[in-house]
Amino acid sequence: MSAATALVVGGGGFLGGAVVAALEHAGDRVVVPRVPWSDTEAAATLLRDAVTSLQADGAPWRLVWCAGSGIVATGEQAFAAEATILGRVLDTTGPTADAPGSLFFASSAGGVYAGASGAPFDEDTEPLPLAPYGRSRLAAEARFRDFAEATGAPLLVGRISNLYGPGANLRKPQGLVSQLALAHIEGRPSSIYVPMDTTRDYLYIDDAAAMVADGLTAVADGAAGATTTKIFASQQGRTITEVVEAVSAAFDEPLDVREGHDPAATSHGRDLRFRSRVMTRLDARTHVPFDVGVRRTVDAVRAGR
Repeated sequence: MSAATALVVGGGGFLGGAVVAALEHAGDRVVVPRVPWSDTEAAATLLRDAVTSLQADGAPWRLVWCAGSGIVATGEQAFAAEATILGRVLDTTGPTADAPGSLFFASSAGGVYAGASGAPFDEDTEPLPLAPYGRSRLAAEARFRDFAEATGAPLLVGRISNLYGPGANLRKPQGLVSQLALAHIEGRPSSIYVPMDTTRDYLYIDDAAAMVADGLTAVADGAAGATTTKIFASQQGRTITEVVEAVSAAFDEPLDVREGHDPAATSHGRDLRFRSRVMTRLDARTHVPFDVGVRRTVDAVRAGR
């Protein structure tokens, strides 16, 4: 496939910024729209026009959706605006035969499998979200599937595990590695709201972005309008205790970690380990070792402060 024009929605965010770099490295021409997210009508109009222009360009195209401000603790109402924007942007009128296109939607493995049992989970595991966040991801996935069928563009849905690495938004109360580092640098304790044996899969941001870029290339030659759902993960589970130990080792001193309380803790799955059985060639890569990734993250947080 020749170099494509990629419209990366959310290209200024944690995952989106890394995906932009990965696609540019692969030779794509990348466009990152400046979206007025606080104005639902304006955001929907801008993105609808951008997608229409992308499809009409005459060159191979990719629509890469990495946007999303919600987290596990976010309430149902907060996702209404996002659903409205998606509905208006993806309300297409028909196929785009002039040039081949492909789609990627960044979903959440932790969100959609939070209530499932029998870890490690794979793509055949029945999704069972515990919070509005996970339910909103499944609803968005369905919207993209409909868009793929209508346009004939193959879709890759990436159900992504816990991302970590330099560049995370420290203002968002998520990202255990970054938040532990930030609290330690600022001289305050870290509050943990779930049991210390809670297990997650941590995927380094650059590894995730490279997998997205490779995945888009892989699905581009797939069946028209087909959807491939894949779990993006390191496929290694780590407890909170192990994460705290890794961050402590990066600082070479103990962290002040305390037990806290948050009603949203019931929306977090206890064991979210993953195994992918789909497009496994994307997993055949050397991932950044966890201790190395943690040190890079700590260094970045320290430099930012």
